[in-house]
Amino acid sequence: MPSADLPLEECRAYRPELPLPGGFDAFWSGTLGEAPHDGTANKPRYKQVDCGLPRIRTYDVSVPGYGGRPVRGWLHMPAGATEPLGCVVEFLGYGRGRGLAHEELMWACAGYAHLVMDTRGQGWSAAGGVTADTDPGAAGTVPGFLTRGVESPETYYYRRVFTDAVRCVEAMREHPEVDPARIVVTGVSQGGGIALAVAGLVPGLAGVMPDVPFLCNIPRAARIAGSPPYTEIAAYLRLHRDRTDPVFRTLSYFDAAHHATRATAPALFSIAMMDEICPPSTCFTAYNRYAGPKDLRVYEFNGHEGGTAYHRAEQLAWVRDLFAGLPTAPAHPS
Repeated sequence: MPSADLPLEECRAYRPELPLPGGFDAFWSGTLGEAPHDGTANKPRYKQVDCGLPRIRTYDVSVPGYGGRPVRGWLHMPAGATEPLGCVVEFLGYGRGRGLAHEELMWACAGYAHLVMDTRGQGWSAAGGVTADTDPGAAGTVPGFLTRGVESPETYYYRRVFTDAVRCVEAMREHPEVDPARIVVTGVSQGGGIALAVAGLVPGLAGVMPDVPFLCNIPRAARIAGSPPYTEIAAYLRLHRDRTDPVFRTLSYFDAAHHATRATAPALFSIAMMDEICPPSTCFTAYNRYAGPKDLRVYEFNGHEGGTAYHRAEQLAWVRDLFAGLPTAPAHPS
C-alpha cells in the first residue's frame, strides 16, 4: 500500500506537541513501588523443559508481575555456557502469546540468554498464550485491549503489562547465569512499544531495539491509522462522544513517545514507511524524542511487517557490537 502518512523527510523532522501528563513520573514510581496485592514476595520460578534440542536449554518461566500475579514466559539459553550471558528480553506483538517452547531460538543460538514474556490476556493470533489478565476493567470496552480499563490510568490494561515487563527485566538481572549489565529489551509492534516503556522505566539497560513500535503518539495514531488495533480507540470514542479528553489523558501515561524522553540506553529503531497499523509519523515521534544515543533502519517500501529477516540480521550485528564494548561481568557466586 502507498503511504498515506507524512513523507520520509517530514517524518525525520516531525516533533509534534505532545504534552506530558501531570504526575507522569510519580504515577510510574508509585506503580512500580507497589507491594503485591496479596502481600507475598514470590521469586521467579524456572522449570527446565525438554524440547529435543541438545544445544539449547529451555525453561518454563513464571515471574511475579503486576500485583504479584504470575506472568509466564520461555527462557532459552545456550547449553554449556560457563560465564554470565548477555540477555535479550523480548516483548510480543498484539495478540501474540509466548507460543511453543521450541520456537524463537535465534538469540540463544547466537549465544545469549533470551526471555520471551507472555502478554497477559493475549495469545489468540499467531501464537498461544497462558497468562491470564484477572483485571478486565469496566464493561462496555471495545473488543481488544486498547480500551480495557481506559476510565483511568490506575485501571488501564497497559499499567499491568508495563509492570509485568519491568519485573521480567528485574528477574533477568537477578538470574545467576545472566550478566546484569548486558541486558537488551526488544519487541515488534506492541512489543516495541513495551520495550520503549521499559527503557524509560528501568535505568541501566545495555540497549533497546523497538521494531515498528506501537503505542507511540497515540492521539495521532487513533485519528489516522487505517487498520486495527488503533481503530479500537476510534470505535470507543465514536460511541462515547463525551469521553475524548479523559480517554486521551489516560492513554498519555502509556504513550511510548513519553517514555522515550526518559530513556538513556543505546537504541536501534526500525520504522516502515507504508505501515498502516503503526503509521510511520507516530513511530518517528518516539524516535525523534528518544533521549539516549540512537540509530535507525527505515524500510521505505514495507508495511507493518517491517524489515523481518533483514532487520534480524541488523539486530544481531548491533547487539554483538554493543556487548563487545562492555566489560564482561565476573561469574555469579555459586
